[in-house]
Amino acid sequence: MIIIADGGSTKTNWCLVTGEGKKVYFNTEGYNPYFSSTAYIIQSLKDTLPTDLELDEITEVNYYGAGCSTPEMRKIVEDAMKVVFTKAQVNIGHDLLAAARALLGKGEGFAAILGTGTNTCLYDGKEVTQNIDSGAYILGDEGSGCYIGKKLLTDYLRGYMPEAVRKNFWETYKLTPDDVNEQVYTQPRANRFCASFSKFVYDSPVNIEYSRNIVRTSFEDFFRNLVTHYPDYQKYTFNCIGSVGYNFRNVLEEVVIENGMVVGNIIRSPIDNLVKFHLELAHSQA
Repeated sequence: MIIIADGGSTKTNWCLVTGEGKKVYFNTEGYNPYFSSTAYIIQSLKDTLPTDLELDEITEVNYYGAGCSTPEMRKIVEDAMKVVFTKAQVNIGHDLLAAARALLGKGEGFAAILGTGTNTCLYDGKEVTQNIDSGAYILGDEGSGCYIGKKLLTDYLRGYMPEAVRKNFWETYKLTPDDVNEQVYTQPRANRFCASFSKFVYDSPVNIEYSRNIVRTSFEDFFRNLVTHYPDYQKYTFNCIGSVGYNFRNVLEEVVIENGMVVGNIIRSPIDNLVKFHLELAHSQA
C-alpha cells in the first residue's frame, strides 16, 4: 500500500492506495516545518490519522509539503514520517512540485499555489526549473489567504473598514484590536490566523464591492511582484492550485487576462491528479 499526501500550512489531504487499487481519502492538519517541529508532527499524526489505518502495511509515503523547500526543512517532516510509518520508504517533496505535477503532469509551463500561502514556478515536465521566493507570510505571499486576511485586519485596526463591514466583523468574531495584535504577535501560527479571515471576505454579504477590492488588489500585487518577473511569462497559460485561487477564481481570471496570460487549470486540491501521476509513474517503472 502506498500513500500520497499534499500538505499545506493549514490542511493535509491524504490518499491511501491499496494493493487492489482502492483509494481511501482522509485529512489531517497541515505541517509546515517552519512552524511545526518533528515532535509536534508525530503527535498530531498519532492523534488524527484514521484509527483503522494499517501503518505496518504501508510500503511507500510520498509527502509534498508547504515549507519543504530545503534539505533541513524536509528532514523535519521526514523524521516524523519515519517514526509513524516505520515500514515505509518516505519521500518528501515541496508542495510547489506537487502543484506543478498536478496541474501540468509531464508537460512544461507555469504553476502557482494560492492557498494559505503563495508560491509560483516554471516547470519542465519533471522538476521545478525556476522559483521566485514568495517571501512567506511576513515579507510577501501576495495573493494568498494570509495576505487577504492581513489586508482585512489592517483596515480593521486602522479604522478604514466601512462601518457596516466593521459591525459584521465584530458580530462574527468579537475580536478587539488588542485581541488581533495578541494573536498575530504573541501566539503561534499567525499565518493560519490571518488566513482564516479570507473566509469572511468570501462569505460576507455586506459591501461586496469592498470585499472584492481587497481580493483584486491582492491578486494584482501577486502578479506585479511575482508572476510578471518570470521571463516571457505571457507565453504560458496560468495554472493555479489552492482554495483561495479556486474560491476567488472569477476575480483571479480577470487579473490573469489583464496581465496578458491565458487562463489554464484552476483547481482546489492537487490530490486526485497527484495520485494519478504517481500511479502512472509506478506503471511506467514496472
